[in-house]
Amino acid sequence: MWIVFSLLAALSAAIVVTLSKAGIKNVDSSLAFAVQSILIVLVAWSVVAWQGNLPNVAAIDGRSWAFLVAAGVITCVSSLLSFRALALGNASRVSPLDKVSLVFAIVLAAVFLKEKISWQVMLGAGLMVIGAVVIAMSKPVGE
Repeated sequence: MWIVFSLLAALSAAIVVTLSKAGIKNVDSSLAFAVQSILIVLVAWSVVAWQGNLPNVAAIDGRSWAFLVAAGVITCVSSLLSFRALALGNASRVSPLDKVSLVFAIVLAAVFLKEKISWQVMLGAGLMVIGAVVIAMSKPVGE
């Protein structure tokens, strides 16, 4: 089932990139991200409330809070950088390079989470980097 959710997340991310690029044509990228962030907060807390998980907030331990807050700050930085890249470049070239984050995630999981990485994962990660670089370095049609 995780594969289905992963693929749906990837499809959602692709739609977000497309909609974000269309939305920032006449709007500052930071302002566009701020607008989107408000909606993210509203939807996320609505889901938590709908699932009945609001009381569980008090049960989150300090270490988990630290990791979640750090991840939240870095998510904001990542999104601001992504929005700026989209404002400056074509979505079809920005997005693949942005997705090299998957390769970074594999490396960080191996180093910090002690996950075992198979040769297939390493090969796939290498191919992802090559593909992203080829796409990012390509000239847009018409140039």
